[in-house]
Amino acid sequence: MTLQEHQQWLVTFYKQRNWYQYSPFIRLNFLTEEVGELSRAIRALEIGRDHPGEKPGSDAQKRANLQEELADILDQVLIISAKYDIVPENLLTASETKLGQRFKNS
Repeated sequence: MTLQEHQQWLVTFYKQRNWYQYSPFIRLNFLTEEVGELSRAIRALEIGRDHPGEKPGSDAQKRANLQEELADILDQVLIISAKYDIVPENLLTASETKLGQRFKNS
């Protein structure tokens, strides 16, 4: 599946759940929430979490959680992109172009 195919699948899914109507401004808040969850997942992998309300997970569980949080962030980025009619592959091109130009003499 391409990023564009997944973006279209997400848009359809979000519309079915009545989640798509939220503005990009609200979506940004959801993205920020997901970044916090990613931070927690990375912390668990890198330095652990000493929290009495949580059972320590295995490395496999921690990595699965990391993947889930990265996917959640990607989904939010794709939905925001769809709100502005941005083709996801164009994000990849924009990133490569920007970094290539910025560091061409490095």
